[in-house]
Amino acid sequence: MSSRDAILNRIRTALAHEPAQERPPVAEVWPRVNPAPEAMVQRFIEELKAVQGETYRVSSVEEASRKLAELAAEAGWDTACAMDRPLCRQVAAALPPEKLLWVPADPKPSELAQHSVGLVEADLLLADTGSAMIACGTPSDRLLCYLPPACVVVATLDRLCEHLPAAWERIAPRVADPQTRGEFVFITGPSRTADIEKILILGVHGPKRVVVLIVG
Repeated sequence: MSSRDAILNRIRTALAHEPAQERPPVAEVWPRVNPAPEAMVQRFIEELKAVQGETYRVSSVEEASRKLAELAAEAGWDTACAMDRPLCRQVAAALPPEKLLWVPADPKPSELAQHSVGLVEADLLLADTGSAMIACGTPSDRLLCYLPPACVVVATLDRLCEHLPAAWERIAPRVADPQTRGEFVFITGPSRTADIEKILILGVHGPKRVVVLIVG
């Protein structure tokens, strides 16, 4: 065990034995309007489209699976690498097994980048920015969000929130849990940069195409 691991283990042990403390109330940065689900879906679609992202609303997991296979055929995606999570497994069912890989525990970044598309599962969707929040418990999950040139995000309708403050009650317990590992990654459309001559270029620092499938 390295010195870093030993220090982190001592910190985790100490935190695990601390008495539970009541979390302070969340400051209301943006007021909650509590819009209807349909209104939030429409806002999410519009916000994601504004940053060159795509959204498809499907009625069932089976329809999401068919839509993923359709997108793969249209785009000519050769191989897909997916998070090993329940919704991803269901949605990926229509892909040919020989073209699907479940992300390994310790992949080489260069190998992940060779896949045509990464399939990830969102824990939350934020309507006001068209963002998807992905809980990445391992480095491989995190890399999967960035390295393939296309990224397909799947989520159920009940994971859609008005904005980040409205989602905080779902996020806070996971952040406070000492057993939680990894980090949250927020995806808001394709990677964008305008560093050179102020010309907008997609896909420089991450996926060039982002598609969100909302089930429900």
